[in-house]
Amino acid sequence: MIRRIKKIFKVIIIAIISFIAIILVAHFIGRIINNRTPEGGINESMYVDINGTKQWINIYGQDKDNPVLLYLHGGPGSSTSIFDYVFTRKWSDVYTVVTWDQRGCGKSYNTSKTETITVDILMQDGKEITEFLLDYMGKDKITLLGHSWGSLYGANLALEYPEYYEAFIGTGQFIDPKENEQRLYDAAREWSEGDEEGKAILAKWSPDKEDSLEALQARNATLERYGYGMMKDGSDYNLYTTVIFNPNYSIKDYVRYLTNGSKEFEPYLAFWANDEMSKLSLLRKYEYKVAYYNINGDMDYQTNYQLACEYFDNVNAPYKEMFVMKNATHGLLESRSEEFSEIVHTIAAEQKDE
Repeated sequence: MIRRIKKIFKVIIIAIISFIAIILVAHFIGRIINNRTPEGGINESMYVDINGTKQWINIYGQDKDNPVLLYLHGGPGSSTSIFDYVFTRKWSDVYTVVTWDQRGCGKSYNTSKTETITVDILMQDGKEITEFLLDYMGKDKITLLGHSWGSLYGANLALEYPEYYEAFIGTGQFIDPKENEQRLYDAAREWSEGDEEGKAILAKWSPDKEDSLEALQARNATLERYGYGMMKDGSDYNLYTTVIFNPNYSIKDYVRYLTNGSKEFEPYLAFWANDEMSKLSLLRKYEYKVAYYNINGDMDYQTNYQLACEYFDNVNAPYKEMFVMKNATHGLLESRSEEFSEIVHTIAAEQKDE
């Protein structure tokens, strides 16, 4: 019996070691392949001095002469660098795409940790990263594309510094934190009628409880329960192989990613609790001096689609256009990346013709 147990244990150990070895080899090969620079293009990763910190960016494009697009990830405090190269590179034939891990998260966590985050700090970060890109890439202006929190952040940058940008593209457009949460809560109360378990989840959060991790988890559980979850349709590419083949992450980066966990998010919970987010509300801020685009899912309650439409109707801009992805929720970049890319290409063509 002891010999059998030892034999089984040995087989298990060998299987685990073999599995890890396969993953490491796949990561090594995938990283080499995805790290290649397109002929005539650019593929650079670096830490940039931003507002007294070092923050990580990647610059990828198939033609250095293309316009530059800065992608602003969501959150706040939720870096997507572990997988976003897959969908952002789908735009790299028409834009030189810059992905950026914002202050205190992702690959910027250890070099820009900040206990107290304010609107002023983040706006200065956005201004300085933009100024760096204008100088480094030799451009007069760049385009902003922001998802979720990034759309609120990006819209404010475009409003504050229009001289730096030729267009703003918001997706999962975030308009106002308080109104957004109230509309979701009102909808969730209707969804949970006759559903006692759903009501129990709803009791853990409300528009005035959004500053705790438990409330945030309950909020997301409500969206999932009623079919409005961010990734209700999964993704149209394989997330596991995407992570394994990530050209920008070393094994040390993965360890840091797992170790940091929710720690990245903590200062941003305080950012929300201290009502800093509301200072960026777009309500009554309608005058844009740059082209204004929206790409939104018509089932998005994470950032309320109807509120985004109402805001869009009031926007005054040199040019504005709304693209609606049918039956799409908040995770449209991952779940419908091909369709999303086609829209980005349409926008790039329109901007080229301007």
